[in-house]
Amino acid sequence: MNTAIRTENLTKRFGKLEALHGLNLSVPENAIYALVGPNGAGKTTVIKVLMNIFKATLGHAQVMGRSSTELYGQRLASIGYVSENQELPDWMRVETFIAFLRPFYPTWDRGLEHQLIKQFDLPLNRKLGKLSRGMRMKAALLSALAFHPKLIVLDEPFTGLDPLVRDELIQGLLERAEESTIFISSHDLGEIESFASHVGYLEEGQLRISEELTALSDHFREVELTFDSPPLIPDKVPDEWMHLSSSAMVLQFVDSHFDKDKTDAQIRNLFGDVRNATFSPMSLRSIFLAMARSRREQR
Repeated sequence: MNTAIRTENLTKRFGKLEALHGLNLSVPENAIYALVGPNGAGKTTVIKVLMNIFKATLGHAQVMGRSSTELYGQRLASIGYVSENQELPDWMRVETFIAFLRPFYPTWDRGLEHQLIKQFDLPLNRKLGKLSRGMRMKAALLSALAFHPKLIVLDEPFTGLDPLVRDELIQGLLERAEESTIFISSHDLGEIESFASHVGYLEEGQLRISEELTALSDHFREVELTFDSPPLIPDKVPDEWMHLSSSAMVLQFVDSHFDKDKTDAQIRNLFGDVRNATFSPMSLRSIFLAMARSRREQR
């Protein structure tokens, strides 16, 4: 499988602060890869190393087959990049801004430009500095999409936007997904779950999990067991069971490596027959909350 982004043992320090620690990341071509995690996890630092804004302290980052340190000038003409606090020339009108950008990109598509202007309802005669945050993000996204980039990199693009604007931005992205790899950082798990194909969870500068979203969802379940008498929690339970709790006749836990036959066998071995067992799928938010709680309990 070809990769659009790859890092090997990537480490970034700011003085004594280690923002990234030995990061090994692989993003397949044509994926919609969401890098998620709490604020301060290192998501923006990853993106700035990839975009050659920060230099890595140790390790290596590769983007579209090149070292990230080689990304400059015309080599950026196939990458669309938008950050949360995108700086725009506030004194320019929207139409002037777009006209200014066109010559920098040999693949700029005037037809797609007009389509995005209409889709985003951009006011061409208004100065960028007079636009709402949502409109500024739309202008920035147009500037990153109109030249058919092979890679689209977005750093927290939905922060502070109302739901309608978020939907419009996501729709604009999805329409480009067939021709591009999309790498997006966010802490908005609900939005990401609606369209990402792959997800990586970053915490304290380390990649805790990275896989296809469907595979991740398949092997996490909330389990609830009902008994005829109050259950006793064994001293030793499978390592993949998290957050065991009991109340009256019910025992609950999260199975992080769910396999129906295997989990059924583990339950029988520990408890014998139970009155009822339910295995409920979990949202992405619930999965990562369970993981974060588990690591906190282990400290």
